[in-house]
Amino acid sequence: MASTVKIRIPDNHLMVGLLGERDEFLRVVEDAFDATVHVRGNEITLDGPEADEAAQVIEELVLVLQRGESLEQAVVRRSIDMVREDERPSEVLTDRVLTTYRGKPVRPKTSGQKRYLDAIRANTVTFGVGPAGTGKSWLAVASAVRALQNKEVERILLTRPAVEAGERLGYLPGDLMSKVDPYLRPLYDALHDMVGAEAMAKLFERGVVEVAPLAFMRGRTLNDSFIILDEAQNTTPQQMMMFLTRIGFGSQAVVTGDRTQVDVAGGRSGLVGLEHILGDIDGVDFVHLRSSDVVRHRIVQEIVDAYARHQAKQTERDH
Repeated sequence: MASTVKIRIPDNHLMVGLLGERDEFLRVVEDAFDATVHVRGNEITLDGPEADEAAQVIEELVLVLQRGESLEQAVVRRSIDMVREDERPSEVLTDRVLTTYRGKPVRPKTSGQKRYLDAIRANTVTFGVGPAGTGKSWLAVASAVRALQNKEVERILLTRPAVEAGERLGYLPGDLMSKVDPYLRPLYDALHDMVGAEAMAKLFERGVVEVAPLAFMRGRTLNDSFIILDEAQNTTPQQMMMFLTRIGFGSQAVVTGDRTQVDVAGGRSGLVGLEHILGDIDGVDFVHLRSSDVVRHRIVQEIVDAYARHQAKQTERDH
């Protein structure tokens, strides 16, 4: 049933941000819904069967702008997806984790990322499970830096199992740190983006940030620390239990992994099946990110979906 909705935008500054260059943002909204959009002065009129949904997107985008954020095409497209799922883009896209040393805000870009950040804030141990490009490691590092800046913890510890596509550390040249470095590079890069090279060097010098292969966690108890275990699908069940029992008083842990990228010998991953073991423990939460939470290039999301379809077909054939 066709309907007409009118929206009055409070001021010209908001109107400029909402329209985009040559009305590009409104065209994205119009193309996504069965509705036509007309602009006259500070009033937007929407006509068509899906005018109400399109209007909801525009109202949410206005709230995003009013809270000091800016729009780009990717933000508008994600907002449309969220409204279709009965979610509020204005609540997701304005949740700032921190501001980087360059003044760039770090915030969730999808509702799944928002759930992930809320879980990290609320729990002692949070598992972020999902495909590549969903921001699992990036947001974990941002949360760690925020906790350090707020003096909630005294140090950050970054670790990964030293297993990568069948290779082992022993095959790499150099001393321990030069061997470990390629495995921890994604975490280094995220930390560098948050605090900058100079501050990062000082954090390492003072021992406030420590990186180590997972094997070096054995025998330690980690108090007042924010601990990130990345690529956890490549832990063995024994390594996962060892890691989780290192958590001391005043500490918080985030464990990230992608169950579709298991490279551990024998294929027995310490991440697979863990939710059935730990899911009922208070203070432990599992957040599952999906292809819709991929925030890299559009093609990455399509690749993830294609692999998922292929794997589903193989599973059907096997059964």
